[in-house]
Order: sequence, then structure tokens, then C-alpha cells
Amino acid sequence: MEFELWWLLALPLFFGLGWLAARVDIRHAMSESRSLPASYFKGLNYLLNEQPDKAIEAFIEVVKVDSDTVDLHFALGGLFRKRGEVERAIRMHQNLVERDDLPDEQKLKALSELGQDYLKAGLLDRAEDIFNRLEKTAYAGQARKFLLEIYVQVKDWHKAIAAARELALISSQPYHIEIAHYFCELATIENVHGNPQAARAHLEEALAVNRNCVRANMLLGEIEAANGAHEAAIALWKRVEAQSSVHLALITDRLMDCYRALGREPEGLAWLRAALARHPSFELFNAVFAGTLKTQGAEAAYQLAQEELRRSPSLRGLDRYVEAELLGAPIERRQDLQIIKGLVYSYSQRQSMYQCEKCGFKARKFFWHCPACGSWDSFPPQKREE
Repeated sequence: MEFELWWLLALPLFFGLGWLAARVDIRHAMSESRSLPASYFKGLNYLLNEQPDKAIEAFIEVVKVDSDTVDLHFALGGLFRKRGEVERAIRMHQNLVERDDLPDEQKLKALSELGQDYLKAGLLDRAEDIFNRLEKTAYAGQARKFLLEIYVQVKDWHKAIAAARELALISSQPYHIEIAHYFCELATIENVHGNPQAARAHLEEALAVNRNCVRANMLLGEIEAANGAHEAAIALWKRVEAQSSVHLALITDRLMDCYRALGREPEGLAWLRAALARHPSFELFNAVFAGTLKTQGAEAAYQLAQEELRRSPSLRGLDRYVEAELLGAPIERRQDLQIIKGLVYSYSQRQSMYQCEKCGFKARKFFWHCPACGSWDSFPPQKREE
């Protein structure tokens, strides 16, 4: 009974202590909120309402009142960089780096932000120097990613390979696609300078890193074809089907050129027909259409175009259909068909584009490396019609 009585006396005491602690916390929070200028809350409100310009002006007022708001300096610098006001971002982060009273952790963060400012401004040598200084710090992984971006921009492929391999060791991303392309870039440079053996060595390294590197087999085939080894080139280009069937669109014309050089054009056309049956696409059809028109005449090409248009309606398919019909049409119909063909061709060319699957960037030319987002292998090799 005595034990229960003590508990009854202790319970109100516990509740009283809890209430007192809560009152102290509330007073502390209220005092902190009163110490913040009203411009701080205005800035937050502007950010929530997606008004960054007004938010920046409000935060600048806060910084004028209280220069010790380090986190706000970081927020302002990031906003400046995002808006393209890189000079203001650089000044903001430089001031933080030069402050003696700043803790080491915040100084490293300011240094990282300054490197990103320089990168955005195109001052790549300064950015590279800063990111190299961040090695063996908590920002080393992030710094290596920015260094890789710099090396790709300046086309220093040897350094890019080394940086990508380091990143692959410390991250979940293997970087094998990127590294293979860097070797392909080196091979292209060597081939342009008349060093096919060195180019082959780089391409073999690319395939060792990524056995599905279509670009490496394509470039190896081009080297063989340039040296007159058409059989070897054909064998290399046929491997593309096993690596990525959609990329057959990029080698059809070159493949037929090699068969033509060997005097075996019908054999090449037969192989393309079989590939079209396995992997239907307009690019393969276009190559088969051209070969059929040349070797079998307008009637056979017309039948082929008719079948393709029924299977997969498209403006480019319609253009080939009208072309085949025009070749076999009577004289009185040719003028009308020529007008129709001109209109269809012009419109199909305007509407057919390559498009990056990562960022949506559109281009008339095929790219291995997206000019907009910097992704590799993000362009499907088949044009899309709007």
C-alpha cells in the first residue's frame, strides 16, 4: 500500500517537470524566431511560391543584417549559380572560403561550391585545381565526378578513363559504357592521324571493357574497309546485330558498299532482307528498298514499299512508296506525283529527328554523346516522327 501511495505522489511531479521542460523549449524557439529578421521568412515564402528573384533579394537583406548566417550564404550562392549569375555566386563562396572563423567542414563545403561555380562559368582550369584539392576529404567522390565532367569537356580521354575507373571503384555505377566510348574517342583520333594499329588497340580495349560496344565494332569495320579488307569489315559489322539490333540502322549503307566492292551486291541485299524480317525498322527497309530498286526495278520496289507502308505507316515510308510509283507511272501522272513526293519528302525530313532518351534533346544528326545532357548511348539510332 505504501509503495502505491508513493507512485501516486510521484506522477504529478513527473507531469510538472515535463510541462516545465516544454515551456522552456517553447520560449527558446520563440526567442530564436524573434531574432531572425522578417526578410528571412519573406525569402522562404518566395521560394515556396517559386519566385527565386524576390527570394534572393529578401535573403540579401538578411545577410546585410546578420553576416554570420553561413547556411544562408550557401543557399544564396546556389541560387545565384542556378540563375546563371555565376560572378555573384563566386564572390559569395570566395568570401566564405576566406573567412578564418569558419569551421573546416563548412570551409570544405564552400570550396566545393566554388569549384562548381568555376565549372559553370567555364573556368575549367580553376575548377580542376579546386576539385583536386578536395581529394582525401569528405567531398572526394563528388569532386571526382566533376573532374570527369571537366576531362570530357576538354577531351582529355586518358584522364577521363582514369577518373571513371576511380569512380567505378567507389560507387555503384560501373562506368563501363562511358570508358568504352573514351577508348573509341582515342581510336578515332589515332585513325585520323594515320595510326590504324594504335586505333585498333584502343578499340580492343573498348570491347574488353564493354563487349556490347557497338561503336567499337563499327570503327574496326571502317578501318578494315579503308584498308580494302571488305570481308573482314562485313564480318565485324554483322556482329552489331548480336550487340544491339537497332544499331543495324547505322551500318546498312557501309555494309552494302563492301558487298558492292566485292561484286556480291545480291548477297548483301539478301542479308539485309533477312535482317529486316528479324528486326523491322525504316532504316533497314530504306536500304533494302534502294537495293531492290537498283537490282530488280521499280515494280519490285513498289511492292516492297506497299508492304512496308501497310506494316508500319510513316511519312518516310509514304515518300518511298510515291517514289516507286512515280518511276512506273505514265507520263500524264508524273507531274502530280512529283508534287506529292516533294511535299511528303519535305515534311518528313522536318518531322524526323533523333531524340535523346535522357533529356529529350532533338537533332537531325546522330550523336553517341548527347550535346545537351552529356549522356552516352542515349540517342536511339532510329529517327522518330513527330
